[in-house]
Amino acid sequence: MTLKEPVPVAPGTATGAKAEPPHRATAWPEARAAAARAGTAARAGREPRRLPLGQALGHALAEPLLALTDLPSFDTSAMDGWAVAGPGPWSVRTETPVLAGHAPAAALTDGEAVRIATGAPVPPGTTAVIRTEHSRTERTDTEPADTEPAESADRTESTERAGGVAAPGPVLHALRDVVPGQDIRPRGQECRAGDELLPAGTEVTPVVLGLAAAAGYDELPVPPRPRVEVLVLGDELLTAGLPHEGLIRDALGPMLGPWLAALGAEVLATRRIGDDAEELYAAVTGSAADLVVTTGGTAAGPVDHLHRVLDKAGATLLVDGVKVRPGHPMLLAALGGHRHLVGLPGNPLAAVSGLLTLAEPLLAALVGASPSGGRAPVLDEVHGHPYDTRLVPVVRRGEQLVPLRYNGPAMLRGIAVADGMAVVPPGGARSGQELDVLDLPWPPTSGAVPAQGACFT
Repeated sequence: MTLKEPVPVAPGTATGAKAEPPHRATAWPEARAAAARAGTAARAGREPRRLPLGQALGHALAEPLLALTDLPSFDTSAMDGWAVAGPGPWSVRTETPVLAGHAPAAALTDGEAVRIATGAPVPPGTTAVIRTEHSRTERTDTEPADTEPAESADRTESTERAGGVAAPGPVLHALRDVVPGQDIRPRGQECRAGDELLPAGTEVTPVVLGLAAAAGYDELPVPPRPRVEVLVLGDELLTAGLPHEGLIRDALGPMLGPWLAALGAEVLATRRIGDDAEELYAAVTGSAADLVVTTGGTAAGPVDHLHRVLDKAGATLLVDGVKVRPGHPMLLAALGGHRHLVGLPGNPLAAVSGLLTLAEPLLAALVGASPSGGRAPVLDEVHGHPYDTRLVPVVRRGEQLVPLRYNGPAMLRGIAVADGMAVVPPGGARSGQELDVLDLPWPPTSGAVPAQGACFT
């Protein structure tokens, strides 16, 4: 059961004598902060695990990513061309070009040049690398000079032979001024061994995997995935068929497990429990999960057993009610041993509100990440509650937010097509006002407002 939601009041209108007084509960920003603190404290008692690079995608770094070596680890040619020493012109050394993946060539002395490939280690004594297209070679025998830019190894044969007698090698000329150090990636240009490349908590993206591999990592330290168990409460819930005779379909059981998994949790099970206090007590105290998520039973109705069960279990209530609509009778409790329970209201959108308010920041802190979100202006005026924060499903139209109409505590029609939930402060928001947005853990919609999604009125 959930407390009755009051009718929203438009910004600037008088609430009148029938307006509800503010209830004793935690302000919405403070509730989110309390959940994040609980997750951070619990994380301190959890040892990270090391995953091979191929399995770490999507996790967060449990520790800062430190460079294991200088990058590059040696002076490297940035271009195909010539490694040269001293001022030109240069005598081309008669040897195999220096290639990537091979040992560096012997040191160059002033006036010498050697062909080099991109990524190859530059020989000791190299002054600069001259790009192939910025050079030409000429021969010192009686043959005509090669006046075109050198484009292939065929034009730079180290030795001409006539009748078995070696002729002098070619001479390299630069077609542009040569600046010392040009087109050389010096050792340590990107980082030195021990430098922090990324802080703890960074999400492991494909680019992070590439950087870690370049820095010499085979595995990455990541927090263990939080284990979560979902307990769906209520005698009135059906798992199949049409609602009838006072029974309703369970909308939260199919939704919460995949949602929590999208937030990075390992969902151990989704269990359905009737309105039985002893069964609920056994399920809460016997769970092996780091986080138990319950639905319903958070208010004070005749079958709302959760508060009594938590008291019997010796739990500590960290948040008992939040000044937010929908979903204000949500709660957060510490079960001991770094375990927690988030109690969600039974109404579907109210449960989503509780999930975003308490479960998401706690899970994010457990893995060292930050809840996702941003800010954007709202297209039209949004009605607000006189005392509480409101969470309203929205879609993005360009850079603006469009509130969706179906946003009652029992409705999922709006959030099903939403890009996120806008955080509307007490009293509402005017057109053009910037609002915080809680992102959903899946790709956003196309940005088009669906037919059902006329602006909130």
